[in-house]
Amino acid sequence: MIETLRRQLGLYDVKIADVDLRNQVLESTNYSGVMVWKIQNYSRRKRESVSGRTLSLYSQPFYTSRYGYKMCARIYLNGDGMGKGTHMSLFFVVMKGEYDALLPWPFRQKVTLMLLYQGMDRRHLSDTFKPDPTSSSFKKPASDMNIASGCPLFVAHNVIEGSFYVKEDTIFLRIHVDTSDIWDVY
Repeated sequence: MIETLRRQLGLYDVKIADVDLRNQVLESTNYSGVMVWKIQNYSRRKRESVSGRTLSLYSQPFYTSRYGYKMCARIYLNGDGMGKGTHMSLFFVVMKGEYDALLPWPFRQKVTLMLLYQGMDRRHLSDTFKPDPTSSSFKKPASDMNIASGCPLFVAHNVIEGSFYVKEDTIFLRIHVDTSDIWDVY
């Protein structure tokens, strides 16, 4: 009987952990089209990127509205493509969402990628682009996520390191999707 109770307790622990994880995801979910991504332990993560251990990181998903497009960001701290070894590369990713059948495709919203300056004068670095409607990156996703699109030469390493872009071994990125001309489906 004690063994049965232990097994039941174990099952309850698993269920509680699952509910806790779901609550954490719901609390951090953003429906405004703007996401601020905090990356801690920058130095260690950059070393892991240089060594090839962890090439890229994905942000948490965010949305243009409650029933809107699902998106995330992808960063290569040691660069990707033309930026490999010299730059931080930052990309935008359209993900498969629950309400994709109701949304217009291809994705056409203006996207701004930004590295936030943590000093007093707020010299944020940014790049803005309007999606190419012919690119597969902005078509309705057939798998979990489309191919990332963005900036392989986003910011040079020598600009980032030793500056207020990294403070207390942490960087902040801001992704802003212009939602001003999106018609809500609900």
